[in-house]
Amino acid sequence: MAPKPIASPVPEAWYPTLSFVMLAIGLIITASFFIYEATSSRRNRSLAKELLTGAVASVFLGFGSLFLLLSSGVYV
Repeated sequence: MAPKPIASPVPEAWYPTLSFVMLAIGLIITASFFIYEATSSRRNRSLAKELLTGAVASVFLGFGSLFLLLSSGVYV
């Protein structure tokens, strides 16, 4: 019984599109985070909203960077 080769669950043709979409979403969320920080007063800020926005932006930027590396041929 020969072992099966490891295959990606996402087709390789989708890597550039996924990287662009995820990086764009991450940058938009990051921009909204900066706008929120700049326009709200210190008393009106919500720690939960800041943490959630930062975490979501981080996930999108992280996976976008991963797919960018994969689409350019750097297999990590």
